[in-house]
Amino acid sequence: MTDSATTSIPPLSTQDMTPPGDGHMDLGHHPRTEDSATVFTSSGNFPNIADYAFLSDCEVNCLIAPSGAVEWMCVPRPDSPSVFTQLLDRSGGSFRIGPFGVQVPTARRYLPGTLVLETTWQTPTGWLTVRDTLVVGPWHNIAERSKTHRRSPTDTDARHVLLRTIKCVNGTVDLSVSCEPVFDYARIGATWAYPGEDYGTIVATADGQPTLTLTSSLRMGVEGRLAMARSTMKAGDSHYVALSFSDLPGPVDQADAEQQLWRTGEFWRDWLSRGTFPDHPWRSYLQSSALALKGLSYAPTGALLAAATTSLPETPGGARNWDYRFSWIRDSTFALWGLYTLGFDREANDFFFFIHDVTRDNPNDLQIMYGVDGQRTLTESTLDHLSGYDDARPVRIGNGAYDQQQHDVWGALLDSIYLHTRSREGLAEELWPIVQAQVEQAAAHWRAPDRGIWEVRGEPQHFTSSKIMCWVALDRGVRLARIHDSHDTADKWQKIADEIHEDICTNGVDERGVFVQRYGSDALDASLLLAPLLRFLPPEDERIRRTVLAIADELTHAGLVLRYKVDETDDGLAGEEGTFTICSFWMVSALVEIGELNRAHQLCERLLALASPLGLYAEELDPATGRHLGNFPQAFTHLALINAVTHVIRAEQSQSAFGFNPANRH
Repeated sequence: MTDSATTSIPPLSTQDMTPPGDGHMDLGHHPRTEDSATVFTSSGNFPNIADYAFLSDCEVNCLIAPSGAVEWMCVPRPDSPSVFTQLLDRSGGSFRIGPFGVQVPTARRYLPGTLVLETTWQTPTGWLTVRDTLVVGPWHNIAERSKTHRRSPTDTDARHVLLRTIKCVNGTVDLSVSCEPVFDYARIGATWAYPGEDYGTIVATADGQPTLTLTSSLRMGVEGRLAMARSTMKAGDSHYVALSFSDLPGPVDQADAEQQLWRTGEFWRDWLSRGTFPDHPWRSYLQSSALALKGLSYAPTGALLAAATTSLPETPGGARNWDYRFSWIRDSTFALWGLYTLGFDREANDFFFFIHDVTRDNPNDLQIMYGVDGQRTLTESTLDHLSGYDDARPVRIGNGAYDQQQHDVWGALLDSIYLHTRSREGLAEELWPIVQAQVEQAAAHWRAPDRGIWEVRGEPQHFTSSKIMCWVALDRGVRLARIHDSHDTADKWQKIADEIHEDICTNGVDERGVFVQRYGSDALDASLLLAPLLRFLPPEDERIRRTVLAIADELTHAGLVLRYKVDETDDGLAGEEGTFTICSFWMVSALVEIGELNRAHQLCERLLALASPLGLYAEELDPATGRHLGNFPQAFTHLALINAVTHVIRAEQSQSAFGFNPANRH
């Protein structure tokens, strides 16, 4: 099948296609959750997931609570053991700067166009502002090559410094600083020592652990496991505290700290200015998503993290807690679509080169996920000494799904290669063996059942979305073969693609003319919203329209989209779950495709209103409360947002430019 000739908006090229679903959602081999009748009551000790701020230098990231405490940070890589773990256990260690006795800020924001966080507190006696950033500075590997970078060096690089500047803007404020790192996921305490004669530098060490160095304009002291400082600041006073986690030094004085903060802000603003954003009220959501995705990238290899965290629960108080600090092949098509659409070709290229790296040596053994350095073995274990976020246990590290066999992964990879090739108008010869291997894998396995896009724990089934992705693998393989001038191979693969297409249309559609979750069932599944987006059928095909509307009307909770109905799917799990935000954004795009622009706009507007106070998203939303659930921030949610918002804006602009607009509306 080819791309449809007519749609409700100008036809999207393959470059405009969304990818298959996200394998890092409810992995197939889970323990059972609590009984669905169990009522969860929050302890109230943890901030809401959506209330955390996210910082990154594209090598390390951290989450900061509204109180001003860094509650999650892993060094020297985002998948390394954490040094601050209060996000998953209130005794797990944190790094707080704020006014003494005041926890709740008056305002928080990112400085426009940056991942520089500004938090403002009002106390009974004055006002205090803290600005936080992970410093980015000039490239520093001058004498020798970097030991971690595989991508081409740029002009800038992470400085491996968490910088926090402090200013009293009114009255007087009693400032409190407390830093308590506990290494190896809160299992190893730190020992503090002064390396010099003054109070301005103090070092935390433990056997076999990274060295952390605090430098400050304040006088730092030690109280047990805590490094502390306190001062009464008057209007106009400024200080800084910097946490370094490599051999690179922190700021030498206040002026240097302010310069590093400004330079980091300029890095983010300059990067965002290279993008292409529509002049539209929703522009800020696209920019926030772009910044989040850049922050979730790992610059040394080009990998894109699924999320910054592990084990934030998808069900409050439950056991659906997974480690997302890895890179999924399924994200690749959506990532390339979003980055190319917004004009960030360099980031798209880096991610594609990472995908190429991990598939080149094992083209016949494609995994669904890899470590940020291309690591293949991601053994899963539990951290039973941690209480978990709001008592949601177990806490997991690693991800046991890394070696699962899933039939949609070949289509995801081949669509990514096709997107990249279209951006180049030519197929690199070194990619051709990878293309051949993936197409042959899809051709050999498409008739077999699998665990599906959601990796259910029940018996393997003939999932319709898996079959569609096998068709995508053959279809994109045909296109790439013709670009490669391998026309005999293209003809052979086209016959298989047509066979798969016919099989799906025969067995994957129920009596209503609706695509179903699996062969022989009438259950609905949100993954079928991808059928028009992947150009399996043109959007005006009645089966596509009926499928989208059936999901919109029957597979939603309070207007937000579920993956499937848990009582209709043998997924091996008990209890209910929240609505998956990517599925709701898929619905926006699919509604636009079938011409339901008003419904698409309304749903998109509602989803954007549910963003966190800082414009970020977790994986799921509670439709009743709007509470964010799951790991945070979630890359795939932001990628789906970019797709959905762009769909709506393009459709409305097209309608405005070419449609009939009466002068008077009644």
